[in-house]
Amino acid sequence: MSGAYFAQLLSSKLGYAVAQGEPYYSAECTAANAQCVFPGGVIPQSVFSEPAQHLLQYIPQPNDGNGTFSTSTYAQTVRDDKGAGRLDRETLWGALTGYYFLDDYTLLNPYPTGQGGATVPGFNAQNKGRAQLAAVSLQTTLGATATNLAHFSYMRNAAAAGEPIGGVGATLASQGFLTGVGTSGIVPLLPGIEGVENVVFNSYTLGVDVTSLFQAENIFEAADDMSRTVGTHVLSFGVDFHADQINTHPVVYDNGSFSFTGSETGSDFADFLLGIDSSYTQGQGQKFYNRNHYLGLYAQDSWRVSPQWTLNYGLRWDVLPPWSEKFNQLLTLNPEEQSVVFPNAPKGIVFPGDPGVPRTISPTRYDNLAPRVAASWAPKASSGVLSHVLGAPGSTLVKAGYGVYYSALEGLSAAIASGDPPYGFTDTTPAPTLFDEPFVTAATGVSIGQRFPLQQVPYGATAAHPNTSVNWANFEPQTGIAAFATNDVTPYAENYSISVEREMVAHTVLSAGYVGTQAHHLLVIQEVNPGNPATCLALSTPASVAAGSATCGPFGESSTYTTAAGQAVQGTRTDFGPAFGSVNLQRTMANAHDNALEVSVKHSTSTLFLQLGYTWSKSIDQSSSLAEAVYPDVPGLSNAGLSRALSAFDITHNVVATYRYALPLGSWLNGKRRLTEGWDVSGLTRFSTGFPVTLVNNNDTSLLGTQPDGINNNGVDEPVFTPGNLELNRRPGTNGYAFNTSLFSLPALGTLGNARRRFFYGPGADNTDLALEKITPLHEHLSVELRVEAFNVFNHGQFFGPAAVSGNISSTNFGQIQRSAPPRLLQLAARIRF
Repeated sequence: MSGAYFAQLLSSKLGYAVAQGEPYYSAECTAANAQCVFPGGVIPQSVFSEPAQHLLQYIPQPNDGNGTFSTSTYAQTVRDDKGAGRLDRETLWGALTGYYFLDDYTLLNPYPTGQGGATVPGFNAQNKGRAQLAAVSLQTTLGATATNLAHFSYMRNAAAAGEPIGGVGATLASQGFLTGVGTSGIVPLLPGIEGVENVVFNSYTLGVDVTSLFQAENIFEAADDMSRTVGTHVLSFGVDFHADQINTHPVVYDNGSFSFTGSETGSDFADFLLGIDSSYTQGQGQKFYNRNHYLGLYAQDSWRVSPQWTLNYGLRWDVLPPWSEKFNQLLTLNPEEQSVVFPNAPKGIVFPGDPGVPRTISPTRYDNLAPRVAASWAPKASSGVLSHVLGAPGSTLVKAGYGVYYSALEGLSAAIASGDPPYGFTDTTPAPTLFDEPFVTAATGVSIGQRFPLQQVPYGATAAHPNTSVNWANFEPQTGIAAFATNDVTPYAENYSISVEREMVAHTVLSAGYVGTQAHHLLVIQEVNPGNPATCLALSTPASVAAGSATCGPFGESSTYTTAAGQAVQGTRTDFGPAFGSVNLQRTMANAHDNALEVSVKHSTSTLFLQLGYTWSKSIDQSSSLAEAVYPDVPGLSNAGLSRALSAFDITHNVVATYRYALPLGSWLNGKRRLTEGWDVSGLTRFSTGFPVTLVNNNDTSLLGTQPDGINNNGVDEPVFTPGNLELNRRPGTNGYAFNTSLFSLPALGTLGNARRRFFYGPGADNTDLALEKITPLHEHLSVELRVEAFNVFNHGQFFGPAAVSGNISSTNFGQIQRSAPPRLLQLAARIRF
């Protein structure tokens, strides 16, 4: 029992007294020996929270054994209509080409998890959009040795993702929540999609999705490439410029979302019934207008040194500024600086226009020079052993290359600021709250204050014309900020490879090579206001705090405590003041490397094509996406290097065979030509090891306070791993265990688990797709194509994918298979060519 106030609430419902610090249940606690809150481990219905009573109906009953629900009743449906047109014309200036492409689509998704939606039926959502591309190019021949290609294009992609359909219509008040402006309950900020409240458990999610989005992208591009032959050299020069706009209308938890991880009782479902969440998140985002531009210049020489040697070398210069926002709706964090754009903002938040903060937050780098070199060698020998190794002239080819490649920062790096103050706000409660009244701290009964709806803040604040009208207390404690760091640089990768190709016999080529990549300055997020575990542990027992004061524990880093001596402690966080909770910086501080051996055999004739490839690789990084935070820097406890692990997309062994065979039915059957010719069978077979299992511990056992905040989907905490036989099960049945879960446990409070985020693999792939095709000519310019395709033709269970196995130690499904690829699918198609 974490707090005196919640103990009092339960006492009034139970009819007998319970006290702060009392265990909820133990094996020794029975009805006759009641020394716990719930003797016998039974929670009576009299203490069920009102929202839980209303929402229980949306949790499906287990139907597949072991507490699991499974269904294939609800299908994902897609409609996609495409069209394109092209016009070519020879002019005095050269070959002029115009092209237009249109794609309209609608997707009905029964489980919109990408928008924070449900994993149980009844809460489907719709994605719809239109993509358009218009392009014009002019290719001009300049004498006998030079050509020039000019290209202009405009692309627009407008899409609405996650428009809620299922579950919409039920009011939050009818579900037992306190609602209304000025209350400590929920203010529904988007009544049009108000519905069944979003509730996240360790193993499943129910309710209306919470992060739907309308987004319109406009990309304007102009490029020019020129090539000229001078003797044995082919010289190339080019320039590319494009301006990017991303206009977004986000839904940022506007009607709220609850997370239950078991932070109170140890069971997420028990916390749900009792009405004490682990955290409540609500937000309000304004329309957001990302802006960016890109300029690239290059020069290259392809030099035919000799009939056996070709050398390519060149240099590229990339100007890749970070993203800006049309109305400067960006911020960043510096604990030592007071803003002059918003002078009454808490110290530590700064904005474009503040000293050292440009519109792009991080300055544009102009030193992104990217050299590249490659060589191709066709060795030959006329006699001796070497001639047998190399074969006839032209049978062997050796290739090698090295290049530096700079990469633009993803638009998400700026777009996630749409929920940051003062223009927007995403609030995650600093401590567990009451389910029915989420702005009241459960342990103490203290209201943290209603935050919504937000004050409308006008655009245009500058250092010369500061804005002092914002009520910043309404945003405190500042949580969930994922700001872009002012010292970020452009990410880049070094790619290098060497390969040998050898024609073994006629029409058959063997290739073997090594490919490597070293990535530098990758963008990751890092908690910059972590809790101090030692401070929390010193306030973790009833004896260490004043009578009736809450004790410190997981998720309590931003709460206020009173010591036994009467001294107030404003949370345990270290770097920023009490106006801040958990906040992140996006930093270009990570690196990664990938190394692979690639071997392939290719055979190609008029009747048979066969290619067999094998890859043996390893990819290691510190974070595989912005959703994975790296460890904060806490002296003596953690550092970013601890986040280094297998990449989420790493596959050690991968064998792929593709084949196509023209069936000689005419010679076999001596039948009529139209019926027996034009038959092909083709297919793709893949055998591979699985993706790594991502381990998750969202219990904040480290007391660092890096809990998920909507951008960081998983905290940095990990379980404890006891060395032993993992008993990896490569072919488990549905709901089977993929590894030995008994080797994993939660670490002691204030310590870090020793398990890496990923260090072993889930089940692999064993799949074959086949197709039978018949092409029948009807006329010189008219033919009919009939095609039958079978995917997963042998109907093997494919428990393959980066999220196929649950690695969440708090989930009842920990270690179990969570999803599989589709079973055998058949598809018929007909096409008329003219």
